[in-house]
This record gives sequence, structure tokens and C-alpha cells, in this order.
Amino acid sequence: MTVRTVDGTTFAQMVLLGAQHLTNNAKMIDSLNVFPVPDGDTGTNMNLSMTSGATEVKNTNSSHAGEVAQAFSKGLLMGARGNSGVILSQLFRGFAKGVEGRTELNTQDFAAGFQTGVKTAYKAVMKPVEGTILTVAKDAAVKAEEAAQSTSDIVSFMEQVLAEAKASLKRTPDLLPVLKEVGVVDSGGQGLVTIYEGLLSSLKGEELPTAIESDVDISDMVNAEHHKMAQDFMNTEDIEFGYCTEFMVKLEEEKLNDNPFVEDNFRNELGEHGDSLLVVSDEEIVKVHIHAEYPGEVLTLGQQFGSLINLKIENMREQHTSIVGAKTNQQKPKETAEFAIVTVAMGEGLKNLLESLGASVVIQGGQTMNPSTQDIADAIKQANARNIIILPNNKNIVMAADQAAELAEENVAVVPTKTIPQGMSALLAFHPDADLDENKQSMLEASKQVKTGQITYAVRDTQIDGMTIENGSFMGLADGKIKATNKDKLATVKELINGMMDEDDEIVTILQGEDATSEEVQALEAFLEENYEDIEVEIHEGNQPIYSYIIAIE
Repeated sequence: MTVRTVDGTTFAQMVLLGAQHLTNNAKMIDSLNVFPVPDGDTGTNMNLSMTSGATEVKNTNSSHAGEVAQAFSKGLLMGARGNSGVILSQLFRGFAKGVEGRTELNTQDFAAGFQTGVKTAYKAVMKPVEGTILTVAKDAAVKAEEAAQSTSDIVSFMEQVLAEAKASLKRTPDLLPVLKEVGVVDSGGQGLVTIYEGLLSSLKGEELPTAIESDVDISDMVNAEHHKMAQDFMNTEDIEFGYCTEFMVKLEEEKLNDNPFVEDNFRNELGEHGDSLLVVSDEEIVKVHIHAEYPGEVLTLGQQFGSLINLKIENMREQHTSIVGAKTNQQKPKETAEFAIVTVAMGEGLKNLLESLGASVVIQGGQTMNPSTQDIADAIKQANARNIIILPNNKNIVMAADQAAELAEENVAVVPTKTIPQGMSALLAFHPDADLDENKQSMLEASKQVKTGQITYAVRDTQIDGMTIENGSFMGLADGKIKATNKDKLATVKELINGMMDEDDEIVTILQGEDATSEEVQALEAFLEENYEDIEVEIHEGNQPIYSYIIAIE
């Protein structure tokens, strides 16, 4: 089979199959996370980003290849989540630039697109790291230029590009020692290879494994208008369950062996956590819609049967205020503020805490649920200020924040906070009388003065940084590095704190996660009073998922 040119219709089919193949393999890509923590989300982030791009392509009725590529780029850009999703969006943003104006694409056009994509992605990353998706894309693009010189057959061309991408992926552990230590290849690179496999399969007319679909689509059953209609008949304070939560569980055999899935039982269990509940399942996928007050608890219930995909959480109280406010204040537009601060957190307690420190808009998100570029762009608009500061509070959200800031019409500065404690310190350093650049600098400096500890649990056995970690054990992370592990949670917290404290520290702030108990907190208070009597201790209910405790030391 020889293919000399690809028009917009064919390229759209390639994109859609690439997206489907990524969806089918998102769980596998998530499992390549270096740390054995329950937040491996590269596959999820790339899948949600790619799905956004594919949706834009579906809505584009054009046979012009350049126009389809541009639509794909736009969808990826606004739907990008996490560093991997942002890099993916930049790769195809550059690709679209490289093929701009081309009605049909030949091998030379594809090669030019891949090369421009690599240049765009490298430029977008402040400190590019080799042995990642960037390396895989770069090596594949070099091969693309070589192949374009020797063949005009796009199928043969893509076969060579894919072969080099796979070879480059296999080499990533040689470039990034931590990958070799843990025994995995780069997860982002694996995601890109998966997409390229889908592109080639489409060209060759091969079918991928059938996508898992249910007979009933929750998106059809849960029309967005049902929220809007309800707003007219209630007050904000009457909303008992504040978060519209939608997600899917990809069932996993190893979890089902210990905990068989029974739809009715699962539905009843979820029903204790909210209302407006819908559960649809088949042999491999469970789709859930629920209005819940603590989305993290609902997600945890789903995780006992498999991995979470396609998460979506919306704050209905904010929606209600926005919708009703829009009706009652049509003659009174909200006054534009001079400054606003947009930040990110997961957990009602953390949201309230950040708002009390001066945050104007708190986006629900964090580990396992990185907000997209579009989510952050919407929050910028909602903030309604001349000058806006974004605090991502997660290293995997910084690039999406930068992307949203670049697209914004307002004056936007990103202070690249990587943890909640860093975000808290940055908020305290904000001064309304300073200008945007001065605030950015002072908030950045303040964020560097705090040490962050996190307590979570291991999802697999592993060895890293000279430590042996058992599946199910608790882990203590100090500024992202695993420093303690133990089967006992409290013992892990104490070991982590002891390792982080020094003689200059004055304040310890503990943010209590949704699974932490009052007994544990009391024991921690007693431990700190006994061992660090001169330290001021503050404890807040963060209600955050994934991390039992987040600790700030300064």
C-alpha cells in the first residue's frame, strides 16, 4: 500500500485513531511513574489533552490538512494538562505551524511539521531534560528528515519514524539514571510512541483494539442544563453537595481479585456520599456521575476497583453564584479589581485556607487531577482583575499556567509554586501596593523559604534513592524526595519531621488530609510538643486526597 499525500480528512482520521490508541493505553503509561505514589498521571494527562485535540478535530468540517492540523493544535493547547500534556500540545502546535497553508501533506511536509514541533516544544520548556518525551520527539524528527529524502511513501515514512521513536524510548533509561534505577522507560515518551502507533495504523487501514464503550453515555444523561435549571429554585447555601463529580473507573483484575465489583453495592456505597447519582458499567469500565461534598472520598471508592480516567469536578456553588449573579446583576457589572490571585488546590479545607490568605479564585485540582490550560484561562477571566498572579502549587501544573498566561489578555504573572506550603507562603508575601513584577519576585522568594513534607502511600514495591519501599507502606517526601518509609503512618510522619527540622525553624503547619484521624493529629501534637517545645504548631483541616498530611516547616 502506497500513500503519497494525505488530505485533511485522512489526517483527521489519523489523529482520532492516535487519540483512541492513547486512551486504550493510558493506564499502562500511568504505571511508568518513577515514584511508586498513587498519583502517576502522565497517561491520564496526555489522554485528556489528546482527547481535547481530537474533539476539536471532530468538530472541524474541512478537507484542508493545514486547517485540520490547526484545529488539532487549538484543542490540544486549551485542553493541555500536566507537563506531559503541555509538551504534547507544543509538539503539535509546532507541527501545525510547519504545515500551515498545505492542503495536502507529503513526506516532506510531515518532516517539516515534526521538526518545527520539536523546536517549539524545546523552546517552551525552561530546562529541557534529555531522556524524556522531548528526546523521543527529537530523535523521531531527525529520522523523519532522513526518511523524507529517501521515500515519498508516507506509510514507509511513518514506519521509519515510529521505529526510531521506539528505539529512542528504549534508550531513555541510559539518559535519565532514575529511569534505569527504577526499571522503566520515560512515560511521556511512551505516550508519544503510542500516538505515533495510532497514526500509522490509520494510514495502513489497520484497526486498533475496540474502544471500551458502555451502551449508555453519561454525558448524554447528565446534560449541563440540569445544573442551570436548578439554580433558579435554590439559594447557594441550600446546596448540600457542592461538587458535580464525573469519572470513569477502568477495572483492574488484580484489584477485583481482592475486591469484586458489584454495581448495586458500589452504587449504594456512593449514595452515602451525595445525590444525583448515576452509575453505568460493563465488564471493563464503570462511569459515574454524582454530586458530592468531598469528591476525594468518592474517587477513593472508585480506585478500589481500578484506575481512574476522564475525571471532571465542578464547583456547583461557584456555578450557582455565577449563574444567579449574572441574572441579578445584569445592570451591575462586577467592578474590575486591581489585583487577583488564582491558585490551585484539592480539598475543601485547603480551598478555604487559601481563600482566607487572599486567594481570589481556587481551582479544584492538584495531583491526579491537573487543571487544563482552559481551566486556568477560565479562572483568569473569573478573577476579573487588571493584574493577576497564578500560583500552580504543583510542579505538574506550572507549564499549563504559563500557557494560560501567554494566551490571556490581562496582565498575568505565574509564580511557579510547586507545593501547597509554597503557595501559602507566596500568598502571605503579596502586597497590594507593589506592582505586578515586584509582587512576583517577592512571592517567589517567599515560596523558597518554606520546606514541604508530604505523607502518602506506595502503590508498588520499588527501590529508589537507596531505599527499599514495599507496596502499601507509607512514604514521607521532603520537597519531592522520598526520605522515610514505614508500615506505620505515624512513625513515617515522625521520621519525616525529624529529618526536615533544623535549629533555625520556628513554625510547623500541618494540613490534615481526608483520611487522617483526630487520634493521629493528637498524637502528632504531643510528639511535637515533647520534642520541639520552642516550635509554634498550627494544624488545619485540608481534606486533601492522596496525601494524609502536608507539612510546612519554616
